[in-house]
Amino acid sequence: MNKIILTGPKHSGKTSAGKALASLFSCDFIDLDDLITKKTGKTPRQLFIEGQSVFQKAEAEAASTLMTQNRFFIIAAGGGIIDNSEAIAAIKNSGTTMIYLNISANLAWSRIAAGGELPPFLQTENPQETHRALHERRAAGYVQIADIIIDVDGKSPEQIAQMVLKEYGLDTAKLVM
Repeated sequence: MNKIILTGPKHSGKTSAGKALASLFSCDFIDLDDLITKKTGKTPRQLFIEGQSVFQKAEAEAASTLMTQNRFFIIAAGGGIIDNSEAIAAIKNSGTTMIYLNISANLAWSRIAAGGELPPFLQTENPQETHRALHERRAAGYVQIADIIIDVDGKSPEQIAQMVLKEYGLDTAKLVM
């Protein structure tokens, strides 16, 4: 089995479900945004403020680095990775399984709004409408590239992890890595 990368919009549960899944597989979990911060010394938000291309370059380099590692682990991608063709190509060309965590726009927005300061790309005159349009556009892209689609509304990270195992035809009682 190759690596698994969880994709989906901001606040779809990639990190929490990724940690739960890594626990079930007894493997490492890597948050791509954390790796970017470690490699650059700047958060994805800081890089994005410097310019979308600055951030996307760092994101593609981090994704490429992970894809060359010859071991199994779980990765959580940033919510906008679908807009980074270089990063997506590196992931798809590596044979990594892409799992799209499909969340409704309304639930994603409620989580984003509850989180405090909006990310730079949502600091518009109508942030909720900007989010909805972006969510719908990106969702269409994620559906096209996903190997597996998991609907996550109303599900805990542990339930999402179990659904991923089921997609692989695995049972935690029989799981040995």
